[in-house]
Amino acid sequence: MFENLNKYHIILASNSPRRRELLSGLGIDFEVKVLPDIQENYPASLPVKDIAQYIAKEKADAYRSELSTSDLVITADTVVIVDDEVMGKPADASDAFRMLRKLSGRKHQVITGVCLLTTTSQRLFSVVTDVAFKELSDDEIQYYISHYRPFDKAGAYGIQEWIGYIGVTGIEGSYFNVMGFPVQRVYRELATM
Repeated sequence: MFENLNKYHIILASNSPRRRELLSGLGIDFEVKVLPDIQENYPASLPVKDIAQYIAKEKADAYRSELSTSDLVITADTVVIVDDEVMGKPADASDAFRMLRKLSGRKHQVITGVCLLTTTSQRLFSVVTDVAFKELSDDEIQYYISHYRPFDKAGAYGIQEWIGYIGVTGIEGSYFNVMGFPVQRVYRELATM
């Protein structure tokens, strides 16, 4: 299916178990390789809709000096946006509670930026998904935080976990994008490389 990728050594530059699972689902061989101390900063003046893509590119740029001609590096970054506030990963339980309280009873956007990088090309794109939550009780939020530990997830939640089962009332766009990796778009991009 992916004969065009046979010339590449594919590297997923992410510690995310969800990204590994979703990329594995495409049936391609890849290695996980994460460089230490890559910063995820962005200019304060950057429009919020561009942040995830900007960070994905910055992550990919950190690999440039290490690439061989056969390497293809995939980087990604996901943010949750509500009221122009960018929600990354929560710092602690109280930050997770604050985020989930803010998402409760509202719609928000999940944006994942992706960069596909080789020594001769770079493909940069982002995917947007709109998600609606029911009004969450404080007890529901506390239960989720204490039982699922959402500290490695943008917006403090995983749609594939309990809070997604009971809280998500609607979704427009890619479900997998909300998990942190727009696998349908990645497939399309890889198929045309």
